[in-house]
Amino acid sequence: MRQRHPRGLAVLAMTEAWERFSFYGMQALLLLYMVTTLLPTAPERRVWGFAGFRAGVEAVTGALSDQALGSQIFGLYAGLVYLTPILGGLIGDRVIGSRPTVLLGAGLMAGGHFLLAFDATFLIALALLILGSGCLKGNIATQVGRLYDDGDPRSDRAYLLFNLGINIGAFAGPLVCGTIGDLRGAHWGFASAGVGMLIGIALYGAGWRYLPADRARRGGAVMAGRQAGDGRRIAGLIGLVALTAFFNIPFGQGYNLFPLWVSGAVDRHIGGFEMPIAWYLASDGLVTVLATPLVLALWQRQAAAGREPRVAGKIAIGCAMLAAADLLLAGFSAAFPQPHALGVMWGFGYFLLSSSAYLFVMPVLLAAVARAAPPRLAATLMGVAYAGLFVANLTAGWLGRFYAPLGPARFWLLHAAIAGFGAGVAVLVTRKLSHLLDPEQALPTDIPNLRHLANGA
Repeated sequence: MRQRHPRGLAVLAMTEAWERFSFYGMQALLLLYMVTTLLPTAPERRVWGFAGFRAGVEAVTGALSDQALGSQIFGLYAGLVYLTPILGGLIGDRVIGSRPTVLLGAGLMAGGHFLLAFDATFLIALALLILGSGCLKGNIATQVGRLYDDGDPRSDRAYLLFNLGINIGAFAGPLVCGTIGDLRGAHWGFASAGVGMLIGIALYGAGWRYLPADRARRGGAVMAGRQAGDGRRIAGLIGLVALTAFFNIPFGQGYNLFPLWVSGAVDRHIGGFEMPIAWYLASDGLVTVLATPLVLALWQRQAAAGREPRVAGKIAIGCAMLAAADLLLAGFSAAFPQPHALGVMWGFGYFLLSSSAYLFVMPVLLAAVARAAPPRLAATLMGVAYAGLFVANLTAGWLGRFYAPLGPARFWLLHAAIAGFGAGVAVLVTRKLSHLLDPEQALPTDIPNLRHLANGA
């Protein structure tokens, strides 16, 4: 008889769904809110600490327009979200335990969302969201694994269900918060994201007794020493992290500059209804859910025929697909330079390509880390993967300054070139990286089990 999953899995999956609802719902509104509402209206007089903050940023970047500053702030926020999990992991592992750290992070995030409803507390709100996300990421994902004994085959499907919660939230958040923000204003959309986070906290607290107990630290544990081939595998993994930067830099514009492009290029009217921009971003999570089984089936068929691409080969495919997505935007911008000249449905083509491309890159990288990293450095190298996302998002924010000077067509062409260059490099180094990562042992290709790490679990 098939065993049922522990009740704690439903608690964790629902909590994560609401956390992602709030996370992506807020992000769907953030850039346009800054560019159209916050920054053009003298934020130095209305936002606490903004004058000093802007001076600090521009001391590094030089003078920035409102649009360029908004893109840079978005890049800083999105980058730091992937850096603070290192601190959150230390707090969960060594100080208060993973369950209290999840509650701490969720509380900080709820506070951050509600503070975004007020201009004066904008910077404080972003700081709370960054710290809260850092506490929650990883600490909730590790609890899924602790619901099962080692070797329990149900753990595979458990992560699939957990990942489903992530993508339901990623789809619903922009849909709901974006619609509210479009109808009532961004502040109401941010507050609705806070409500979603409170629902997640309530569910987590209600299911507390079903969650796995925090593991006590075991003193005196002897870690495995250096093994033959460790240096080679570490070099290969660092090479993969560097390679994925060519994907993650242009991919970072999906929630950064893409909404601004849609607002100027697309006629979003359907009869008397104007489609909220956030609905385009909601398609990111939906495409991921729908494309995951298709990509898995493709790899399984290729594996059966002995033609499954190696790790760098899959990254090359992802980079090429993202280059095609950016070329699509560049082509639209060049062919239809007039404002609002594109039909309402064309904007969805970008996420159809880019969200599918994602499945060939970040889950593959994290699977490689999980498989090939020396046990004594597995957590450290996973942190290096997150640090790569930090650098990529910072770079994407910096590149945002060129949107106005280059114009949309050349801006998206630049990003297509970055992704295309990454595809070429990946093809060239596939054999070398495969050798470094021990190609005789197949790497995991189970997207549902690993995408939760990259998508913010």
